[in-house]
Amino acid sequence: MDELRALLQPWYLQIKFIHLLFVMIWSFSTAVAYTWYVKSAWIAWQHNPDDPHRLERRNWTMEQFDKGAALEHIAFPIVLVTGGLMVWLAGWGMDSHWLVIKLALVVLVFGPIELFDYWLSHFGGSKKQWRLKGDMKRYEKLMRWHWRFFQISTPLVIIVIPIIIFLAVTKPG
Repeated sequence: MDELRALLQPWYLQIKFIHLLFVMIWSFSTAVAYTWYVKSAWIAWQHNPDDPHRLERRNWTMEQFDKGAALEHIAFPIVLVTGGLMVWLAGWGMDSHWLVIKLALVVLVFGPIELFDYWLSHFGGSKKQWRLKGDMKRYEKLMRWHWRFFQISTPLVIIVIPIIIFLAVTKPG
C-alpha cells in the first residue's frame, strides 16, 4: 500500500480537481431541472389534475429528470472514490473533527438519499419502465413517491451541501 500511496501522492492536486469537478456535477446537475421544470410542472398539475396536458407535462418532466439524474448518479461514486483517495493520501484520520463531521453527513444524509434516488430513477422505481409495461397504477404511485422524495430531500441538500463544502474548504479545528 505504501508503494501505491507513493505512486499517487504526486497526483494529489489532480485527484482533488477531479473530486471538486464531480462534486459540482453531483450537487448541481439536477438543481435547475427540479427548481424550474419539475416543481412547476408538478404544481401546475396539482392545481388542475383533470387537465390531460398538465398530466402529460408532469409525467414527461419527471421522466426527463430521471434521465438527467444519470449525471448525478455517475458523479457520486467518483466523488466517494476521489474523496477516499484524498483522505488516504493526505493521511487524515479520525482526529480531524471536520473530517468526521463531513463523513458522517455524507454517510448519514447523502448515502440514503442517493440509494433511494438511484432506485427511483433507474431501477425498480423507474417510472418509465412501468409506463411502458402499461402499469399506470404503479406509475402513479412512483410519481407520488418521487415527489415526496423531492419534498424531503431538497431541504436537506440545500442545507447540508454548503456545510460539507465549508468543512472541506476551511477544515475547522
